[in-house]
Amino acid sequence: MQQVLLDGWLLRFSKGFTKRANSIVPLYPSLSGDRAALEEKLRYCENLYAREKLQTIFRLTSVAGESKELAQLQALLDDHDYAVTEKSLVLARDLPRLSSTSGGELQLLPLADWVAVYTQLTDIPQPAAALHQAILQGIQGPCAFAALKEGSSWVACGLAVSEQEQMGMFDIVAAPSQRRRGHARRLVQGLLEWGSKGGARQAYLQMVADNKPAGALYTGLGFKFLYSYQYRVSG
Repeated sequence: MQQVLLDGWLLRFSKGFTKRANSIVPLYPSLSGDRAALEEKLRYCENLYAREKLQTIFRLTSVAGESKELAQLQALLDDHDYAVTEKSLVLARDLPRLSSTSGGELQLLPLADWVAVYTQLTDIPQPAAALHQAILQGIQGPCAFAALKEGSSWVACGLAVSEQEQMGMFDIVAAPSQRRRGHARRLVQGLLEWGSKGGARQAYLQMVADNKPAGALYTGLGFKFLYSYQYRVSG
């Protein structure tokens, strides 16, 4: 993944794999915040993403609050017909030292094997799977590529990344035919145990806001709302 810092905006490029890795995130106020400067910066970004054959996507978080510049940006995106999509939530929970949980049967796999399981459970195209693997190879620091098996079949997988005392969990998925059987809960419990043993003191994850089963799972495991974000996508 490539990143560019442009006057307060972080631009991410990863050949189209996920909106998060191919979006613009406003981090701090621009040096010039008037409407004309904002228009010019938007055109510049659109040209960069067009060169990569990507839509221009903004990831706007509630952490930014209701600043004047954010309001200007929202109005500008409205004027340019940027659609609002995928409101998501970031949840977190403290991670004290955990005793062994029912996630003890978690299997930690080599990256290539984990990507094969993830591809099987999500049915993503092979080119996307190869790109996903290339992105994950760039992760720095301790990482757990985890999966659960029932009998001879893989039923759930996910990954966790630990950095200092924070642990993020990503790509949590259960086999469509195996949902609502507790596999995702066992997977998450196992990743929490892995993070705790590695010294993490807080765990976080992201979920689509209207995914009620996921919300029930994570709140039941002690996760609480931290902040929200939404995407604005060019036409």
